[in-house]
This record gives sequence, C-alpha cells and structure tokens, in this order.
Amino acid sequence: MTEGQERGRVTLQVIADKLSLSTATVSLALRDSAVVAESTKQRVQELARELGYVYNRSAASLRTARTNIIAVAFHDITNPYFTELLSTIEDTASRNGLTILLGTYAESLEKQNKVFATLREYRPDGMIICPAGGTTVANLRILTSAGIPVVQVSREVPDAPLDFAGSDDARGMELAVEHLLALGHRRIALIGGNELISTGHNRRIGYRNTLARHGIRFDPALVVEGFGTRELGFRSVQSLLGLHDPPTAAVCFNDLVAFGAMLGLRHAGREAGVDFSVVGCDDVAEAAQWYPALTTVHNRQLEMGQSAAELLIRRIASPQAEVRRVLLEPRLVVRNSTCPLR
Repeated sequence: MTEGQERGRVTLQVIADKLSLSTATVSLALRDSAVVAESTKQRVQELARELGYVYNRSAASLRTARTNIIAVAFHDITNPYFTELLSTIEDTASRNGLTILLGTYAESLEKQNKVFATLREYRPDGMIICPAGGTTVANLRILTSAGIPVVQVSREVPDAPLDFAGSDDARGMELAVEHLLALGHRRIALIGGNELISTGHNRRIGYRNTLARHGIRFDPALVVEGFGTRELGFRSVQSLLGLHDPPTAAVCFNDLVAFGAMLGLRHAGREAGVDFSVVGCDDVAEAAQWYPALTTVHNRQLEMGQSAAELLIRRIASPQAEVRRVLLEPRLVVRNSTCPLR
C-alpha cells in the first residue's frame, strides 16, 4: 500500500482537490512542516482526520530517502540532567518536523554497540549521542560507516571528527573551586568522575589547575573516582571524613553526587552549609529544592540540547560542512550548601 492508497482509497489528491491545494502542500501540512501556514495545516489535518487518512511514513521515506526521524542515544536518563537535555532536544526536533527514537545503555560499551546497531536499522536521518565511558572512535564506526550524521552532546570522544555541543567543563570546575577557596577552604575534595569520559577528564584538569594557581598541593587522597551517583557521594564523603587530615569542602562531579554527599554528611552528624561545604555540577531543577539548597555549576543544558539538535539538522542538510563545536560558558549558582571555613 502506498501513501496514496490509505484507508478507503483516501489519497493526498482527494484532500488536495477538496481544499484546492497542491498535493505537495497537503503532504507538508500532514508532516506539520513549518513552511506551511498554521491555518492551512489545520484545515488539511482536520479534513484528513475526518476522511480517515493515515500518513504512510514508510512510503514517504522510500521516495525521499528521508525518514524525518532522528535517534538519540544516551548512557543515562535517570539523572534529571539528561532528562532536561532530552526534553529540549525533542522540543527542537519537533519544531522542525522531526520525531525522535531513544536508546540507552548505562555505561556499558557492549550495550551501547547493540543500541547503535538497533537504532541504525530504523534508518534515522541522524543521531545525537552521549557516549558511554571508554568509547573510542572505533566504537562509533558502526554509525559513521553507514553515513549517518552524528552529533555528540555533553560528552565527546577524543579525536572523533564529529560536531559537538557541550559545556566548558574545566571552566565550570574552576568556578566551583575558586568559590570554595574564597571561603577559606584549602582541603577540598573532588568526588566523582574518571578519565574514561571527557567531562571527568576536563573537570579534573580544572580542579588541579585551580589548586595549582593558588599554590595548593594536589592530594590524591582527596580525589574519589566513580560514575556520578548518589551512592558514590554518600559513601565517599563519609570515607573522606575519616582521613587523618579530612577535607572541609567537596566539589562533586554532578548534582546527584552532591545530593548523596549531603545525606552522607547528615548521617555523620555534619551539615552542608554549616560545618562543611558542598558544590555540585549541572544545576538540575532539584538543586534549588534541596535543604540546604545546593550551590552548583549551571551547565546550560537547555541551550546545549537545542544546540545539539540544530547542529544535527545542519549536518543532515549539509553533510560536507565543516565540523563545529559549540562550547557553552557555565556559571556558578551560589545557594546555601557552602559556608566559610570555621
């Protein structure tokens, strides 16, 4: 069955004749294209519903070599940071007449390979990915060798010649550490992150460089590696408090780690913002709602998601265009989880 043979032989031509429009305009209106006036789209879509017409996306894609689908592949959507990122990607895609398919794989390279292979089978016009820890250029060939336009968001794979939208992670960590230093802290822990992901690598660089600028020796005992979970923050802060010379403050890989650290402090009889300082990273909506409200680095994830979607739309239209990197400037949001050194 083709696009022009849907239920009851209702065709594009039938709709076009009834409304005195071209079949091209009707087709665009049914796909909610921005090039068609809203009043026209409404007339077309109302008549299509009335007549029982169903748009045959598969037939259309065979004719145009486009599916109007983009795939989004994330290592995590349980973290509200990535939920916010996904939401703005979907909003931008929808405004441009695109639908998204979603795949997730935690931090598993094996699962990521399977997700990439499955999403590729749907013939998306392009993909936005946030790669799992340890991803290499070779892991991305399953997509790039198929000619699928790919944009990286938030995280990037070293040496991958792909468009990227993200935050300046080193600068964000510099802002966090500078804030704690200004409050008098010198024993500052870093909880979370590792060298397997670009965000972990870059935030560690920002942490070490800022300490060095202030003449403070790097102490590996104050650095706890790990992926960004509440459990990591909870366990790590209690372990750090048990050191012979414990920290008085901590910068955390993300807000989830910071939330866990604040709970860990409370279990140890301490309180963030009273006798210990905690800084997060991401500024998810929950950060302002915590008690105490979390001081954190705002990574501009809404702009990041929009930029990633726009980069992909540009790449789909111009496959040979120069690779672009959109690096957003983070900002520190000071709330109540930090305090002067006592």
